[in-house]
Amino acid sequence: MRILFMGTPDFAKAILESLYESGEEICGAVTQPDKPKGRGYRLVPSEVKVFAEEHGIPVFQPATMKDGAFAGVLKELDPDMIVVAAYGKILPSYILDYPKLGCINAHASILPKYRGASPIQRAIMDGERETGVTAMYMDEGLDTGDIILCEKIAIGENDDFGTVHDNLAAAGSRAILEVVRLAKQGELPREKQDPSLSCYAPKIEKEDRILDFNESAKRVHDKVRALSPFPRAFAYTQDGKALQITATRLTGSAQDGALPGTVVGTDKEGFFVKCSDGTILVTEVIPEGKGKMSAADFVRGRKIAPGDILGIRPDNE
Repeated sequence: MRILFMGTPDFAKAILESLYESGEEICGAVTQPDKPKGRGYRLVPSEVKVFAEEHGIPVFQPATMKDGAFAGVLKELDPDMIVVAAYGKILPSYILDYPKLGCINAHASILPKYRGASPIQRAIMDGERETGVTAMYMDEGLDTGDIILCEKIAIGENDDFGTVHDNLAAAGSRAILEVVRLAKQGELPREKQDPSLSCYAPKIEKEDRILDFNESAKRVHDKVRALSPFPRAFAYTQDGKALQITATRLTGSAQDGALPGTVVGTDKEGFFVKCSDGTILVTEVIPEGKGKMSAADFVRGRKIAPGDILGIRPDNE
């Protein structure tokens, strides 16, 4: 079975790697064009491109696929199945309809929940205890195609975006290998999604990253871990500087009387911040213009102390 793979970041690379190592015939890897990064704006290839080139898989980086721009290459490759994982572009109908076994997407949520660009972050931010990877037939809607199967994973209280992402990449690999196995047997199921159960997971914007300590301790903790290690939640210190907070823990302490956002104490691991219904322990931070450090070192450097207030800068209120 000839498989054309489409994907860009680490999540996609893990699935491509599993297909390659299973011995499937990967006729090509389509990925986003190299992007400039760093102060020198050096062009950096995607993780999928790096893996594909290292393993002799032909790489394609079309600037556009609209108006049949990729049709000639598609006909030459002639895949039986197209597997898509976090490619980052909308696919036109002439691509979706080409392979006889379908255009299959590995989406990082339990569909129909969390359709859209940021399903992992939004699920953690909402305090979900479970997520997964859904293998689905692609159609012209946004993650609306028929479901083939779903591989689920648990989300622990202190799991962050990094740990959940890696667990989902492994789950996505298992899900796609099972899809390939079923396709070879002619047994691919399909189940329509119930749109009444759907919710959308929009791209993370700057305002999503700002911590509001008027919310519950659990809500603040969930936002911190949903955005760690990237793009990271933050609050402003009293001198107006942004303090990125990359790790917290729930404490169960109430600290009645203190205003939300107040630093109410310190210990050997960091500092405690009052939320609407309790406190969180901040254990890791990135001060403005500095590198990542333990919150305890931040305290020892006298950059924060009990009585200080973290919050939203007035021009962001």
